[in-house]
Amino acid sequence: MSQHTPTGGQGRAGTAPGKGHRSGGGIAGGGTVFAAVLLTLSGVLAVLQGIAAIAEDDVYARVGSYVFEFDLTSWGWIHLILGILVALTGVGLFKGANWARAAGICLAGLSMIANFLWLPYQPWWALTLLAINVFIIWALCTSWSHTTAD
Repeated sequence: MSQHTPTGGQGRAGTAPGKGHRSGGGIAGGGTVFAAVLLTLSGVLAVLQGIAAIAEDDVYARVGSYVFEFDLTSWGWIHLILGILVALTGVGLFKGANWARAAGICLAGLSMIANFLWLPYQPWWALTLLAINVFIIWALCTSWSHTTAD
């Protein structure tokens, strides 16, 4: 039988309660770091996607007819600008910026809309990015701790 020695109100490693190691909330805490990685990578890939759409209109072929038909070069610029913003937000998340968390949620939502409208050009890739953006929004929302001032 082992005995448990109380710490006398001390937290981990002799620090005061609340000042010790704080877990990231299980899956959601690790999910925030993973969301930062996914934001950064999806931003870089969106930049490359935008460059490919701007440079050559014949890189992407339309799959069937679709209600939302836009010029491919315009979509290239949209993906390029959105990709730059998303990648910079991912870097901000790595630095722990609170603005990056809110911006990441908003930009992931915008990316979902853009990829939904991108379905006629790259259906499987657009669906994959839709799922990734859902995870990003979930991870950033569930691990955001709101504290009130006393």
